[in-house]
Amino acid sequence: MRQIDLVVIGSGAAGMAAAIEAKKNGVNDLLILEKDEKLGGILNQCIHNGFGLTEFKEELTGPEYLQRFVDEVKRLEIPYKLNAQVIDLTKDKVITYSSKEDGLVKLQAKAIIMATGCYERNAGAIMLPGDRCSGVITAGTAQRYLNINGLMVGKRVVILGSGDIGLIMARRLTLEGAKVLCVSEIMPYSAGLNRNIQQCLIDYDIPLYLSRTVSKVIGKDRLEKVILSAVDENLQIIPNTEMEFECDTLILSVGLIPYVSLLNYIDCPISSTKGAVVNQYMETMIPGIFTAGNCLHVHDVVDFVSQEARLAGRSAALYLRNEIDNDEKKIVIKPGQNISYVLPQFVLENSVDDITFKFRVRKPLKDQVVMIRSGEIVLGKVIKPALIPSEMVMVNLSKDKLQEVKDEIVISVEDR
Repeated sequence: MRQIDLVVIGSGAAGMAAAIEAKKNGVNDLLILEKDEKLGGILNQCIHNGFGLTEFKEELTGPEYLQRFVDEVKRLEIPYKLNAQVIDLTKDKVITYSSKEDGLVKLQAKAIIMATGCYERNAGAIMLPGDRCSGVITAGTAQRYLNINGLMVGKRVVILGSGDIGLIMARRLTLEGAKVLCVSEIMPYSAGLNRNIQQCLIDYDIPLYLSRTVSKVIGKDRLEKVILSAVDENLQIIPNTEMEFECDTLILSVGLIPYVSLLNYIDCPISSTKGAVVNQYMETMIPGIFTAGNCLHVHDVVDFVSQEARLAGRSAALYLRNEIDNDEKKIVIKPGQNISYVLPQFVLENSVDDITFKFRVRKPLKDQVVMIRSGEIVLGKVIKPALIPSEMVMVNLSKDKLQEVKDEIVISVEDR
């Protein structure tokens, strides 16, 4: 069995950024494992622009964005395996993968970075009511059919959920000649970025119905109709509020879930984000196993995925040099008022770098202040004029402030 310092599982925006950063920090014995036939992950099918504004200070498409990282991977001569499906992982970091080229291979790693991305919630996951006919697909699948395979998924389309991929596909299908009848969102606010609401719906006169969901799917072989109904504050359908749409396609943009099945094999603690519980180094509760990107928590901007993954890459290098002390005091981080989750979920007391906390609010808010407290001690506060659930919030805390902490840290969003 081959011994190796670092294995990066996944080669999307997170995997390549993590591998590059690890290499730049002195990790030479490493390998990227990618299950697909090319590097880049989901970015290969994201042909729309909007990528790279933070990372490269210019607007790129998904393939343009990923190519910057592919070029760097090759320049640094970082080895990678394509069509390599990881099928097993153990707590002592033995990885088993299979590929046509190599067959079944076991690797004994000293450190691992999980960068496996996420998957979409489908019709079964949301218990979509009505017939089980063809024409009901997820937004990501529709994107792949159109952008990779060149296949139109339908002519008259209803989209359920206002997530960013769904919004982007509303515009994409319109440009390809389909009639997008509407986007329906069960919440009283959109789940997508404001820029996508404007550029993908408003600019193309596509209606957005808030507080509405699909109450029935009708179709024998192919989808024929979709019934939308209003919902109350408890998200329950309100009778006699039906809207009927004749359509041949229903696209579901109803949420993403971190892909962590490998971590489930080793009983790695999972948080409310459905990703792993991590410290400020993006290290899980299992020493030497790191994670970043959408398999940790779902991001709204890919640039932040790469940023987070670089931290995981640097941290893996620190771990391999024995510069992370997992026996240090652990300080628990908790979400407070108006916050759905906060990451990291704990920090080690003697941090190498300042700490960035990431969180999302539960509902749209205006004129707020982010408070970072430990008991009665205020460690930091940041004023935020507006906050929405679709946008991840980041606030920094100086590593020196940890010396003042006697209790858990609570982060909350409060009225000014």
